Amino acid sequence: MKHGRPDTDYMKWRWKPNGCDMPVFDPAQFLEIVRGKSLAFVGDSLARNQMQSLVCLLSGIEHPVDVSPTDDWQTKRWRYESYNFTFSMLWSPHWVRVEEAVSSQTSLFSVYLDEVNPIWATQIEDCDYVIISGGHWFSRAMVFYEKGKIVGCYDCHLENVTDLPMENVKDLPRYYGYKKAFRTAFKTVTSLNNFKGVTFLRTYSPSHFESGFWNEGGDCLRTKPYKSNETTLEGSSKEYYMIQLEEFKTAEREAKKKGLKVRLMDTTPVSLLRPDGHPSRYGHWPDEKGAMRKDCVHWCLPGPIDTWNDILLQMLKMEGIRSDYD
Repeated sequence: MKHGRPDTDYMKWRWKPNGCDMPVFDPAQFLEIVRGKSLAFVGDSLARNQMQSLVCLLSGIEHPVDVSPTDDWQTKRWRYESYNFTFSMLWSPHWVRVEEAVSSQTSLFSVYLDEVNPIWATQIEDCDYVIISGGHWFSRAMVFYEKGKIVGCYDCHLENVTDLPMENVKDLPRYYGYKKAFRTAFKTVTSLNNFKGVTFLRTYSPSHFESGFWNEGGDCLRTKPYKSNETTLEGSSKEYYMIQLEEFKTAEREAKKKGLKVRLMDTTPVSLLRPDGHPSRYGHWPDEKGAMRKDCVHWCLPGPIDTWNDILLQMLKMEGIRSDYD
């Protein structure tokens, strides 16, 4: 709407799970549950998208105050003063340590698969809730390192890249790096000395490009949700999602051994049904000039992404019930 989108139905559709009714998000209830607690979003711009949705949903009760310890945009923190509730956005789209080599044509990421990114790993030990998510950045050109040595790459044989010994480097699928990085992230969470919080894996957010990928003129022009029998998860979205489910089971087993809690926030199936909820060209101001790529990855606000926080609230309520029985 702000950038000129003419239709509004995408704001009105609500998810109804089979066999139950999802309550409308109650901001007062949410803030009471998290009173005196802290929450961190760890991931990429879709993690930030969910964080922004939460701020909007809570805005009828209170607006947060920026209490970020530094000016570093990668570690932002806010607090709801009346509730002593603090939440953070910790930018780490690969979860592990990354170095970016920038050329005039493209970017090549050096991804250290067995070294966690300290930007988030040093910030969560005192958190009550941590929401980890991501995946989309693993479609970019990457060189994979383990134990400080190159083990392979994805789409890395690029022009203008002459300072890396690529001649004998094995070209690995992007999923190799994704699985390894994911494993490192959860191994870190379960090995922190003082972390006693609940870790949520928010599953992969599918994009809805049609008639081409994001860099090939693809767009998302649908104005209504899919019916459940009209679409299926395919391609890289399915691969990322299945890896998440597989690695989650491993992380859950390891967490239980140490008395920690790891939960699955499965938002993928419901998000798959909402091709109508992306900004498309309305992610830009109407008077912006030049070639603009359509945004079929992020979500409009308000819109389908608010359902993620509906689910979050219900899961936090369940944690309270579990605690009563512990």
